[in-house]
Amino acid sequence: MGEEGTEGTVHLLCLAASSGVPLFCRSSRGGTPARQQLPFSVIGSLNGVHMFGQNLEVQLSSARTKDTTVVWKSFHDSITLIVLSSEEDTLELRLERLLQMVFGAMVLLVGLEELTNIRNVERLKKELRTSYRLIDSFLRDSELIGDLTQCVDCVVPPEGSLLQEALSGFAEAVGTAFVSLVVSGRVVAATESWWRLGTPEAVLLPWLVGSLPPQAARDYPVYLPHGSPTVPHRLLTLTLLPGLELCLLCGPRPPLSQLDPQFLEHWWQPLLDPLRACLPLGPRALPAGFPLHTDILGLLLLHLELKRCLFTVEPSGAKEPGQQEEKAENATHQAQVPRACYLVSGTEEPGTGRRLVALQLGPRRLLLLLSAQSPIHGLRGLASHTLHALTPLL
Repeated sequence: MGEEGTEGTVHLLCLAASSGVPLFCRSSRGGTPARQQLPFSVIGSLNGVHMFGQNLEVQLSSARTKDTTVVWKSFHDSITLIVLSSEEDTLELRLERLLQMVFGAMVLLVGLEELTNIRNVERLKKELRTSYRLIDSFLRDSELIGDLTQCVDCVVPPEGSLLQEALSGFAEAVGTAFVSLVVSGRVVAATESWWRLGTPEAVLLPWLVGSLPPQAARDYPVYLPHGSPTVPHRLLTLTLLPGLELCLLCGPRPPLSQLDPQFLEHWWQPLLDPLRACLPLGPRALPAGFPLHTDILGLLLLHLELKRCLFTVEPSGAKEPGQQEEKAENATHQAQVPRACYLVSGTEEPGTGRRLVALQLGPRRLLLLLSAQSPIHGLRGLASHTLHALTPLL
């Protein structure tokens, strides 16, 4: 199977379903955002053939040419999303999940009412600009996988119980039940109420935080696509360390001014070392020193009931700072292999000189990407041993 996102172009179109007026077009080439736009005649034709089918009570959901896959999806008879991908071996499932995430992002930042009751198209176009950064992050090659698995990307901190205790106390002090720690778009720890957030907001909120430029503090209005699609909440984010953010989901209170540096220091200064230990967890997901077989190049562990996942292509540990910068692009590219393999998960060789083994036990599903020299007869035993070792973590 070809590696996802290494070449080809993806075009994402959003149109008002009733009028066919384009609301936005976003594109990427080789996993990087691009300015390339489709001609209006092509957009009109793609929408026209979809509407023609609807008028005949035929639902056109996808089509494939020699080098391009097209997927259509309508939401609430108001918004039509179309995605075209010329990336090698693109699967329709991946594009369908992409459209679901994109509409979820639109609801998250604009609200369902604005999307289902379009009064002014030009005003809606302007409001949707706030979602571009998040939507573009779905089109990039990503080290996250929650967009495909619909599970929250998590990491396992070395001193999780200390952080969890502090997080619960902090949540009680500020008067909100929804608090989490996020590093590089992955959840480090969260309160029980945060974990009970529905899909897709549980995946979208940390992904949003990871997609935004660094900022000491934010007060961001958000809607919850599942829990509160028409009434906005406030997403407060506070940077504890560069790359590590404290996130609160709340109503009118507390005011951002209440969360001043002195207040934060009172709660988090005693935990400075455990917090610092979370920073390298972004790419690795697992604590330093966690024993994994040297043949494991990447792993994905899903807990299907909790809707959480661990995903890494750096199981051997984080690089040194200089090395990490030098190989950042390669690590992102490498992440696309297990992302692509997830879509066809099974015991097979994915055509990349690596081996793939999948194992499910109860609510846990493990996907391992292994080096080519790993013996075939030992794959199941290696997967079983790894799943047993990972079970206490998730």
